[in-house]
Amino acid sequence: MRANRAVYPVATMCRLLGVSTSGYYAWHGRAPSAHATRDAALLERIREIHRTSRQTYGAPRIHAELIAEGHVVSRKRIARLMRNAGLAGISRRKGTRTTVRDARARAAADLVERNFTAEAPDRLWVADITYIPTWAGFLYLAVVLDVFSRRVIGWSMANHLRTRLVLDALDMALWQRRPDSVIHHSDQGSQYTSIAFGKRCRDAGVRPSTGSVGDCYDNAMCESFFATLECELIDRRRFRSHAEARIAVFEFIEGWYNPRRRHSAIGYLSPINYERSRLPLTCHRTFIQFEPESFCLIRLLARVEQATAARSPSVAQRCGRLRGAVSWRRPPGCGIRVPNAGARCCSPRPSRRSGRGRDRGRGTGFRSGARRACAR
Repeated sequence: MRANRAVYPVATMCRLLGVSTSGYYAWHGRAPSAHATRDAALLERIREIHRTSRQTYGAPRIHAELIAEGHVVSRKRIARLMRNAGLAGISRRKGTRTTVRDARARAAADLVERNFTAEAPDRLWVADITYIPTWAGFLYLAVVLDVFSRRVIGWSMANHLRTRLVLDALDMALWQRRPDSVIHHSDQGSQYTSIAFGKRCRDAGVRPSTGSVGDCYDNAMCESFFATLECELIDRRRFRSHAEARIAVFEFIEGWYNPRRRHSAIGYLSPINYERSRLPLTCHRTFIQFEPESFCLIRLLARVEQATAARSPSVAQRCGRLRGAVSWRRPPGCGIRVPNAGARCCSPRPSRRSGRGRDRGRGTGFRSGARRACAR
């Protein structure tokens, strides 16, 4: 009636709708009720949470967020307010096949059999590869997830599907967690059945496991993460270059998914908060929150050091010192070692006169930094 007041008389509309004219004017001039006022305030907070989640959260996760803040509200009320305001979560899309099986390779046995549960961290990891479309071609992403907390503990991006892609992701996971006899479950892609990947698993004490051929349910947990990545990031953006896609994926994993995004399977907590809530920080080295950007910087410095070792020893030496300083900017006693990445040593080169490091006593090398960290 309010919207059509300029077209039809109010008395005529009241007569046709079966309401009194005085009742309409009383409703029109009445102040909002207490319930409507609380709904308006709650809707503003819902809009803020929805905007903070990059317009990805639906009623269940917004309800969990409000409960964590101390609000007493039902999920149906949140769903009603979101529906009236035109707010909604996002849906998933269908994917494209990226797994190419090597018929000549001998795959590992299935040690998981679709039982994606773990009573403690670093008992079971799942891994897989997906693609990210850009204007410059596909960018491929390999990840390693810890089943205990659904946390992405290793990832790697490249413009190829060679074995090095999955090896880099595995190396990052090993560098962060240092597991003991963990199960690494994946599909039967040629990268995971390669000789180099099997040798790396043997050297690190990792037990490889593969699912059956052509069955996405045998690696459902990793497929679920990729579906989340696709519907919350990839489907909503268009990347002009590989560099732009790398930055966006890095920010999604390390800035949103691991530390902040609520997961329904772990009590609507983020993976990092779930790990912290299950066990104290000092109980297991897994629960130390590392700096992924430091890991990327370490690998970059290692490659520069290796490339300039022959042409410019001074530059290589400085990269080694900086890599050692970055690598040991960690909480004491974490027991994490930085991958060598082909470099023979990160300590300063010996001097011809003294036979010892040029920066003797300063402790700038990797080995001295390691001794100081262990001494603490």
